[in-house]
Amino acid sequence: MGKRILVMNFGSTSTKVAIYEGDKEIVRETISHPMDELKQFKEIDDQLPYRRKALDAFLEKNGRTYSDFDCIINRGANCRPVPSGIYEISQQILDDIATGRWGFHPARIGVRLSYQIGQEYGIPAIFADPPISDEFWPLARYAGIKELKRISSLHVLNHKAIAKRYARNIGRDYESLNLIVVHMGGGISVGAHTEGRIVDANNALDGDGPFSPERAGTLPNSDLIKMCYSGNYTLPEMLKKMTGGGGLMSYLGTSNALEVEKMIESGDKYAEEVYAAMAYQVAKEIGAAACVLAGKVDAIIYTASLAFSESFTGMVTERVDWIAPVVKMPGEDEILSLAENALRYLNGEAAKDYAAVCQKD
Repeated sequence: MGKRILVMNFGSTSTKVAIYEGDKEIVRETISHPMDELKQFKEIDDQLPYRRKALDAFLEKNGRTYSDFDCIINRGANCRPVPSGIYEISQQILDDIATGRWGFHPARIGVRLSYQIGQEYGIPAIFADPPISDEFWPLARYAGIKELKRISSLHVLNHKAIAKRYARNIGRDYESLNLIVVHMGGGISVGAHTEGRIVDANNALDGDGPFSPERAGTLPNSDLIKMCYSGNYTLPEMLKKMTGGGGLMSYLGTSNALEVEKMIESGDKYAEEVYAAMAYQVAKEIGAAACVLAGKVDAIIYTASLAFSESFTGMVTERVDWIAPVVKMPGEDEILSLAENALRYLNGEAAKDYAAVCQKD
């Protein structure tokens, strides 16, 4: 029997979980969390017992307990910027995530839960290629105000997995390609890849770029500042508007693209315009990434859930296919990528020292 790995990937409305023995996937499930249930939780972290209960039920259904596993791996959350790689979850990482300084994402629940279970059962708890992995060029960090800087905060795990899989499919090395990877899920990130690095990307979690099913993206600066100082909203309420309550959720009351497409099919012209606006903004971001790569782009790759949508991807493609060939790789490869990282760790690859490599204040 191979080494046993519990893989978890926490999203805004789902928990993806899988059991691996060595490199063999035994079972995988996506546990959906209806918005009606999630609305009872004021903050993301309040969901931890709810998510733990769902995970407990998954293991019970599959005849497993936490003590059966040699390692738990989870998608990384928004800690301090670090190089991509494997990290053991520590109290310092939890403390940094808790500040929210580097963004908010439901993956933080998974990191906390992994650490909690690891401590209870004496199991290593790790993550790999966290969203805050930083390979930016120096010029990509400038924001326009000296006290602020742009940070790398995106779907690094899936970007890397999909880009490397594409390179294998065409018989090339990832490091030899210039790619624009477009992760289109609850958040949308557009990354410029060159020489095996993501050298620039929009802050998909709580910053700039196109609006998405549940994130606001780039906003009019002055109007945003006035809104913050209006006295009508608290800091948590404004942050919720940015992440979780922005984008399609703000305009249409749902972050489910399938529901939006049904609205459009039923003749809802406003929903049609909002959906088209989101595609328009994604295309603009792809154009910006092409400029970062000086127009030398080998392929534009669509990935994650929205890449399944012919209508949405069609609206994007009609604006960008002059740049480079468009390749659809819908869904995501994050579970497999996490399992592969965990297996390398169990086979002796050393985890990076977070305290030594994280960016200090």
